[in-house]
Amino acid sequence: MGKPCDVLAVADWRLIPKLMYEEYADWTIIFASNEMVIAYTDQSKYAGEIDSSNWYRVLARDGVVIGRSDPDRDPCGYRTLMLFQLASIYYGDPSINETLWNHADTVVKPKSVQLLTGLESGQIDYAFEYKSVAVQHHLNYVELPDELNLGDPDLEPYYAKVSVSVHKGDETIEIKGAPILYGLTIPKDAENRDLAIEFVKFLLGSEGRELVESCGQNVIYPAYVDRPSSVPKELLGFVRPMGG
Repeated sequence: MGKPCDVLAVADWRLIPKLMYEEYADWTIIFASNEMVIAYTDQSKYAGEIDSSNWYRVLARDGVVIGRSDPDRDPCGYRTLMLFQLASIYYGDPSINETLWNHADTVVKPKSVQLLTGLESGQIDYAFEYKSVAVQHHLNYVELPDELNLGDPDLEPYYAKVSVSVHKGDETIEIKGAPILYGLTIPKDAENRDLAIEFVKFLLGSEGRELVESCGQNVIYPAYVDRPSSVPKELLGFVRPMGG
């Protein structure tokens, strides 16, 4: 985004290696996981009817307003499109992806959290969100099968069956389906590097892990790191090599 920072945390850890290596960063710590859900309120159309087995039929009905975020600007946005594709595979119905993608009453916002105002005001009936967002905002939500929610690390090969093309500036990047894993790094040009290291130590420590869990996310501890030889030595006690 062209703005300086001392710690960068993202909802898709793969974006750091893809967009920042080698010029801006050279390691990533994976510290938490999440899953996709469909958030709604008691005032949403068919709120008393929707469940984990019929959600795609309810959302396809005329007059139902769906909210999703911009896949070019928000990982939740392209994960929503992956979910549509996975639903077609899981339910054996290729039309599900096209129907949901092209649903007439769809609101697209730059970020998924910007859908919440419309959801709570009744302008949006259902929004594709992270479970943590639904928990933090005390919303109703439909939990989806693991094959769809991108929340099970063991299903990575299954999720990789789908992909979405996103635009970053003049570049088009294809992103394959993968478990939702949160990552962070300290940029090479961080102005307050020592404080950044202390913050990451706090986040990965017991108090920080409790805060993350209270927000509806699943903590990964010890956290994973993709390049152990590059991570600051002060953080080595909180991490393990990926695959280890």
